Amino acid sequence: MNSLVNLIVELDDRWVGSPESLPGREIAIEAPADDRTLAWIDELFGGSWSSEAYAGTSVVARRGGAPAGFATFDAKGLRFAWLRGLARERGVGLFGPFGLAPEERTSGLGHHLLARALGALRERGYTRALIAAVGDERLIRYYGDAAGARVAERFDRAALLGPRARTLVMASGEGSNFQAVIDAVREGSLPLDLVALVSNNPQARAIERAQNAGIGSIDVLPWNRPDQTRDAYNAHLFEVVASHRPELVLLLGWMHLLPESFVRAFPDALNIHPAFLPLDPRSDEVVLPDGTSMPAFRGPRAVRDALAAGSDWTGATLHRVTPATDRGPVLVRKPMRMQHAQAQADVMERIHRIEHRLVTAGITRWLYERT
Repeated sequence: MNSLVNLIVELDDRWVGSPESLPGREIAIEAPADDRTLAWIDELFGGSWSSEAYAGTSVVARRGGAPAGFATFDAKGLRFAWLRGLARERGVGLFGPFGLAPEERTSGLGHHLLARALGALRERGYTRALIAAVGDERLIRYYGDAAGARVAERFDRAALLGPRARTLVMASGEGSNFQAVIDAVREGSLPLDLVALVSNNPQARAIERAQNAGIGSIDVLPWNRPDQTRDAYNAHLFEVVASHRPELVLLLGWMHLLPESFVRAFPDALNIHPAFLPLDPRSDEVVLPDGTSMPAFRGPRAVRDALAAGSDWTGATLHRVTPATDRGPVLVRKPMRMQHAQAQADVMERIHRIEHRLVTAGITRWLYERT
């Protein structure tokens, strides 16, 4: 579908009371869902839903302690373009995201979670539930049959993405994530105007990629440490970036710590980081889909640190840039299991494949959220 629809469900008396329990499943209402479930959501459903679930309450189903399904409701603070109409009306509560393990999709668990979540919205005083941004005709029919949902709003995807965003990329190395963005822009899936590349490494392959893409401005700004203080270099870097008037700044393998003044001047800056970061920016541990935990490998040597620690997992995260390094709000993230005795180069190759998908998905989310 080239469109998305918002569905409305009337929260009448049929949603009063809890549905019968399902044998072999433990059902709990959690605000938010536990960290293992949130990581499982990222592993199974692409990487963007966990932050939405983190913003709300979820009905979580488990089988033998492992997540089997979830239905989030009453999420707060989401900024998507499709939530600027009916979602703001009095008495309307938000339903979703919603997902099941593949083996549960014919078990009846989905109907159970849907009913529990809609009933909980009614208990909170809502009179209507908004099921947002449905883009699949089969799902529209499912919600119609299971909950009496009807189409209330319809949106064109391209219109929701808005006009082309004036974008500057900062990269220090190979630039494969930069290439993923270039390709998505060329294919028409990302409405970005790539106005400039800034690199602090004259040998970066990202420079060649920018030249091949016909990007109009390429600024190579190495830091001459013997003759230039950090403050002087940062001031020059700021001046160059500001001269391009970017609406969006993408840090795609940028290896220089930016000062707080820079971050505050360009609040719409996104960074790709080769680690599975926690949704809580205060946490120094992250829980994985199997229930284990590991350090949140922040900083410039995340993959090396994960290998040195003998971690069974790594991953990637696209997050907003804040003054606290690698602690900005998560847009998308994805865990990745390590393979036995892998070399760092092999791990990085696998992570890059994940990053390429996350970069385009996260930028798309930013486009949907910008005001």
